[in-house]
Amino acid sequence: MARHLIVFFFLIIFTVLFAGFIQDNPYFEIHPEDVELKIPKGFPEPLYDLKNNKITVAGFTLGRKLFYDPILSKDYFTSCASCHQRFAAFAHIDHALSHGMLGQIGKRNVPALQNLIWKDAFMADGGINHLDLQPLAPLTSPIEMGESLDTVLMKLQKDSIYPGLFKKAFGTTDITSERLLKSLSQFLALMVSSNSRFDKYLEGKETFSDQETRGLNLFRTKCENCHKEPLFTDNSYRNIGLKPDSALKDSGRAAITGKAEDYMRFKVPSLRNVERTYPYMHDGRFRNLNEVMKHYAEGKFYTDNFDQSIQRAVGLTEQEQSDLIAFLKTLTDNTFLMDRRFADPSMR
Repeated sequence: MARHLIVFFFLIIFTVLFAGFIQDNPYFEIHPEDVELKIPKGFPEPLYDLKNNKITVAGFTLGRKLFYDPILSKDYFTSCASCHQRFAAFAHIDHALSHGMLGQIGKRNVPALQNLIWKDAFMADGGINHLDLQPLAPLTSPIEMGESLDTVLMKLQKDSIYPGLFKKAFGTTDITSERLLKSLSQFLALMVSSNSRFDKYLEGKETFSDQETRGLNLFRTKCENCHKEPLFTDNSYRNIGLKPDSALKDSGRAAITGKAEDYMRFKVPSLRNVERTYPYMHDGRFRNLNEVMKHYAEGKFYTDNFDQSIQRAVGLTEQEQSDLIAFLKTLTDNTFLMDRRFADPSMR
């Protein structure tokens, strides 16, 4: 009996101490300096107007909790983070197509989430033109999260925690769609990747190997027409000659504009952290960077309206392909990938 009492006593002590750790773990705390947006050297002014949605500690913290909370989905199991994995620059490693609730499969590859305040449109076809509106697409998609906006707001209003968090962020416990979306934008807006080895190389704080230097020179000759520094995208839509998928029947930008010339044009993705965002292309058809290089080098382009600039890469030798990949790996930003501010606050 005495032995059981001792064990029980230590369990109580452990529970109290552990609970204190969870509540006070400084790793997950957000401070005023954590929500200061610093425009990286050489980056343009953001396209997203932060004057209309000033980032605050409470707003960012609320947005982070919402991002990781499956309460936003109809099945209560699917959160934004279910597809957007932090270690993959918030893309989804190893899944060619997005996975939604109840095991449903989407028709496109999950894009990385980074440097979003410099994007003029979202989705592979540019169907969403504002960061604040972007979350509505996955929230209401019957394949992804399958919930209505009204029901999401009702669930949050009835929750024991969220009204208080909205009051801290916006002054009252009223939970509106505008507040929901703006808090998510505050979280997403600070996902800035600008501290890769390439960035340090430009600052003279890092050196490149001979192979990486050859890769950089090749990149600037063959690839930079679309993947412009420092964001490594020009925000345009391009057809790179991929063979149309007869099952997915994805016409790309043409589905938005209705223009024949936009058939199979997709938004040029940023190449920052590209090493971590496999598989590649709008439908995840290429498993690795070697397959991407092979596509361009072989020059087998399947549609008439492919972007002529991609022919610059036709005929790349195996050595040149290897050099390019070596350079692309210098765009991996471990500071961003390991940034504690973006960690799941429920993972204690």
